[in-house]
Amino acid sequence: MAKQKRLFQVARELGVESKAILEKCRAEGLDLQNHMAAVSVGLEATIREWFSEHDAQDPGTTAVETAEKVDLTKVKKARRRKKLTPPGEEAQEAEAVAEDESPAEASDAADTTEQPAEPVAEVQTPAAPVEAEVEAAGEAEVDVQQKAEQAEAKAKARPKAEPEPEPEAEPVAEAEAAEADAGESPAEPSESEPEKPEPVKPAGPQLQTPKAAKLRGPKVIRVEEPENVRAPRPRRAPGQGGPGGPPRQAAEASPQPGDVMRSRGPVRGKGAGGRGGPEDDASRSPRRSKRRKGGRSGDAELWYKGVRREQDLVEREERLSHAAGYLKQRRREMKKRAEGGSAALSPLETGGKVAIAAPFTIKDLSAATGIKGADIVKFLFNRGVMATINHAIEPDLALEICLEQGIELEIKEAQTAGQAVEAELEKRDRSDERRRPPVVAVLGHVDHGKTSLLDRIRKADVAAGEAGGITQHIGAFRTTIQGSDGEDKTVVFLDTPGHQAFTNMRARGASLADLVVLVVAADDGVMPQTIESINHAKAAGIPIVIALNKIDKQEATDSNIQRILGQIAEHGLNPVEWGGDTEIMKVSAENGQGVNELIEVLDYQAELLEVTADYGGFAYGQVVEAELDQGRGPVARVLVQEGKMKVGDFVVIGRAFGKVRAMIDDHGEDLKEAGPATPLEISGIDEVPDAGDKFYVVDTLKRAEEIAEDRREVERKKELASKTKVTLDNVFEQMKAGGVKELRVVLKADVQGSVEVLRKAIEEVGADNEEVAVRVLHAAVGGITESDVLLAEASDAVIIGFQVIASQQARSEAERRSVDIRLYRVIYNIVDDIKLALEGMLSPEQREEVLGHAEVREVFKVSKVGSVAGCYVTDGVVRRSALIRVTRQDIVIEHDRKLEQLKRFKDDAKEVKNGMECGMKIEGYDDIREGDILECYITTEVKATLPG
Repeated sequence: MAKQKRLFQVARELGVESKAILEKCRAEGLDLQNHMAAVSVGLEATIREWFSEHDAQDPGTTAVETAEKVDLTKVKKARRRKKLTPPGEEAQEAEAVAEDESPAEASDAADTTEQPAEPVAEVQTPAAPVEAEVEAAGEAEVDVQQKAEQAEAKAKARPKAEPEPEPEAEPVAEAEAAEADAGESPAEPSESEPEKPEPVKPAGPQLQTPKAAKLRGPKVIRVEEPENVRAPRPRRAPGQGGPGGPPRQAAEASPQPGDVMRSRGPVRGKGAGGRGGPEDDASRSPRRSKRRKGGRSGDAELWYKGVRREQDLVEREERLSHAAGYLKQRRREMKKRAEGGSAALSPLETGGKVAIAAPFTIKDLSAATGIKGADIVKFLFNRGVMATINHAIEPDLALEICLEQGIELEIKEAQTAGQAVEAELEKRDRSDERRRPPVVAVLGHVDHGKTSLLDRIRKADVAAGEAGGITQHIGAFRTTIQGSDGEDKTVVFLDTPGHQAFTNMRARGASLADLVVLVVAADDGVMPQTIESINHAKAAGIPIVIALNKIDKQEATDSNIQRILGQIAEHGLNPVEWGGDTEIMKVSAENGQGVNELIEVLDYQAELLEVTADYGGFAYGQVVEAELDQGRGPVARVLVQEGKMKVGDFVVIGRAFGKVRAMIDDHGEDLKEAGPATPLEISGIDEVPDAGDKFYVVDTLKRAEEIAEDRREVERKKELASKTKVTLDNVFEQMKAGGVKELRVVLKADVQGSVEVLRKAIEEVGADNEEVAVRVLHAAVGGITESDVLLAEASDAVIIGFQVIASQQARSEAERRSVDIRLYRVIYNIVDDIKLALEGMLSPEQREEVLGHAEVREVFKVSKVGSVAGCYVTDGVVRRSALIRVTRQDIVIEHDRKLEQLKRFKDDAKEVKNGMECGMKIEGYDDIREGDILECYITTEVKATLPG
């Protein structure tokens, strides 16, 4: 095998720079690193074809790279030496070369012609002149090219008269015709050919003999047909591509002088309208024409400057069209960008402004800004946040990374499907607008008589049915009262809890109401929940009427009432009798004193408000409470605010959706339809919604499902974004938190509002303590089931039920698995029991009790014993079992030392009282000096308690 050359050696032989060869090879897709790269025989021949001196000097050739000028005599002699090829194989080669209509057949012919060229490289003919720079591999390549030229000449021959050839074309044409005849009948010798000399076989072994027929490496020997470029030719006969000339096919069949035409079949895409046709002539770019004006020498100069020819670009694109991978996709994107397509420049490349809807993941941010997801993950890692591409990213971190990349990020709240429905409902035509009953919320401190006052107004007894005598749910009641004009009027009352744990319920009641009745006990005054209720009403922007209840009590003196009025005025509610605008009514829920006057004031305030609603169209409103009924499934208590709701409507309630199966009012009656300001209990939804959620009636069940699923997805993303991620900063805190003792709880309640309140209340117990904490594993609406028991048993938790019971299977399973189930009806008891349980988990506190002090008056050194302190007990007692603290000049030197010996004279003593002398030997400590004070004390363990 021939020895491979280096790239710089080939460049030196051709007289060109190595850089030009490197650029050309890289443009053709060949990976050559530098000028020291090894060049195979086939690649060397191709490079010589590209940068031959003939290509730069002959102005009569086309713009396609061709081989150097072929010596036909030498080629014929080379072909005459092919005696070793079998006749059948030679005929097969001629047939394959002649059929140039298919690219696949042409390539087969090229492969076939390479086989018989092997003995040519081994036989040396002294009579044939050989050029000094051409090697045996070059001869093999010329042989392949000459066969392709013969097939081209034979295939394109036409019976029509040829155009007037140039003077130099005749010998070449005759030689080609003779060569074609020789190719068809290789056995018949030509008369003009000289006698073939006998082949001379070289003696001895031939080292480094090139095998030109087996070219390895990238097959870049291109067998191509020349471009049909319409260049200015002054000697062109009339009709060649112009007016009155013969067809273009005839012109294409006549090779120009100096051209060695090699064909591998028609290039894909060529035809009547392909490249080289009339359409292509009209659409040829001026850039290409300018390059062609310089001729071959000009083209060669452009090659050295790194400019590619159009033919090379076309062939390169053709090769890449059969390939796949990153480079192909990248080129396609760059092409689209140049054309302004979909793969336009990203904001990362342009530094533009980007708007994104929150919440979003790292993947969403990468797609919107063009920043690689790996770069964002790396940025977060450097900030101490460990995340993957599917994790949600906080807006602050997203703004920071975009700021570093020069991108202006605008974070918008994504409009949910529910918000879109709200906008539609607000813009709808109010076809049937009229006055509706007012909604009055009753707020105040716990045990100030809110429910009792409502019972007096409604002539009912709800307070007697409340556990513990307090309200623990928010209730909506529709009742009829007699107005100031004597007519019956409908009013909707909202009864809210007064306990401190039900803050959200009071806020929700204030937001639903048109008017607030603030109940204040005349014997108690303004309390914390009273102030909170005032703030809720002010935040909602609704008027307040104060009902001073329990006016019949002995504590309700005039001085006490004036004190309460002063407290109310301190919070911005100036009484009318003091010249303000806040009505204060003195009532008694016990005997009904002042209740009628309160109703008249409420009726007057409602007249001033003039509340209206649309009684037509789809209904919407708000959830007052929600629960899970064993017989009906999820049930929502709602208050219709606008529109009309009917049985069978498709409804969306927060994250829940469904078809209204039944509607029951506050009196327990079934309704077929309900208008504004109507409290309802509806069933038919798929899950329990949250209290305070809004509900809408939509046209189809599919749309209701889409809105509910959108809400669930938003909640899921927010939950993922709010989860505490492990960072390098808080990893030690989390390791420390791993040692915290947890009280695990499974919480079940009757309604959704109670679940929220209880969860918040019990999680706040012990929240300030670093040793214990409450962890709610599961909180839901409904009774205690067997699955709750299994969860509690697996996680070592306790089950707490509020206003619910456990099923028979759950009780049996809990008894078998030793799971503790606690049932409550009053929220106070739950909080107290949780607090006691946490205190039992706390480590006991160590407290010191000082017993007495002794002064060291003399130190005795005893061999094999150490220092013995002769002491005088100044106060208290010194006990043998106590601990000793050594102080010197009011500075503690040693502490928590034990007494090894305590003696009174020569006798051991258990304790020495005040005013007596004794000798003390401290265990493991001898650095005792005169004047030291020894403090005797003991430590005791005390049960730890939680604050509050």
